[in-house]
Amino acid sequence: MGKNAIVGQSGGPTSVINASLAGVFESCKSRGADIVYGMCNGVAGLLEERVVDLSTLLTDDLDIELLKRTPSSFLGSCRYKLPDWHTDETVYKKLFAILEKLNIGYFFYIGGNDSMDTIGKLAEYGERIQSDIRFMGVPKTIDNDLMVTDHTPGYGSAAKYIGVVMKEIIRDATVYGTKYVTVVEIMGRNAGWLTAAAALAKSDDCEGVDMICLPEVPFNVEHFVEKVRMMQEKKPSIVIAVSEGVKLEDGRYVCELADDVHAVDAFGHKALTGTARYLANVVARNLDTKTRCIELSTLQRCAGHLTSRTDITEAYQVGGAAAKAAFEGVTGQMVALKRISNSPYQCTTELHPISEVANLEKKVPLSWMNENHTQMTEDFLAYARPLIQAELTPLYIAGLPHHIYMKTQK
Repeated sequence: MGKNAIVGQSGGPTSVINASLAGVFESCKSRGADIVYGMCNGVAGLLEERVVDLSTLLTDDLDIELLKRTPSSFLGSCRYKLPDWHTDETVYKKLFAILEKLNIGYFFYIGGNDSMDTIGKLAEYGERIQSDIRFMGVPKTIDNDLMVTDHTPGYGSAAKYIGVVMKEIIRDATVYGTKYVTVVEIMGRNAGWLTAAAALAKSDDCEGVDMICLPEVPFNVEHFVEKVRMMQEKKPSIVIAVSEGVKLEDGRYVCELADDVHAVDAFGHKALTGTARYLANVVARNLDTKTRCIELSTLQRCAGHLTSRTDITEAYQVGGAAAKAAFEGVTGQMVALKRISNSPYQCTTELHPISEVANLEKKVPLSWMNENHTQMTEDFLAYARPLIQAELTPLYIAGLPHHIYMKTQK
């Protein structure tokens, strides 16, 4: 009897995370896995033995195509932090007992930094107890902040959405010819890759955003207001892209200056929101101008109608590459994307130890910003433009995109 495989999705969803699921599933089946299980709600669901046989849900080629075109996590997600197995083996003993009962030989986790931490811990514990299960990380995050990989699946589509929406906001913001400041809040806790993508809006048919504020650059509220004042002396309508995670020099998030209550998740991350609202209010109080704040929020990661074909293709490829490596005996590694050239754009996959990825963050190089740290340079645009190319149109029924989803969960 052959071994089975299991795959889970963790952390924040993206519009192409299911393409990686499709890549893992199809590659595992083609390589001889008897059953490919899916964890419902990641490791948290696995601990409750909530798993499904993916072959009963993905029965034909149409299901796979729908899966690639469906945003968010088909299997559900979680934000569950595994304890350190050196001090608490209880959870690990339970997990490995469940995996043994399911006859698992290959374990795949699709996610970001915290998900790679999970893979690293499981692979280490598996080695300690001499388990033959292969643990592989499949990269996913719109934040694009994973080390060793040129970029992460999910980022290209989110960047495409941001570029499109910023162009549309700029068109709308300039219709009246009066003083107006529009502050657009974009996701990004400590790394500004998504906010940097606002620079993509500038083109022959669009003047682009007037200022970009990244968390990599210490933020000063008074200097921000003064920059806006000076910009409005030259043009009345200003559009600014600001990361939700911009911080003051003392390390506090700007959004903490507001009176909002900010919850904390299982990993200790503060919920960041209200940055654009706070800054728009500060500008309105200090300058003679109307203001508007816009939070793109979850739209950045679930806009399946604006996905990049490049992104979907690469998301599928890293899933397949993870399965290939696991079936060849590799464990405790993450698949990374390696760029070969920008023009023509070429990218391949390679493997890296989880220790080079987990709990680390890749920041935007400040050399990719201008001297004032208000705009991105051509180097960034050359990096980002290939990732947003082409489209994979949703399958439309009755005028709306058709999705595949889990109707019931065990």
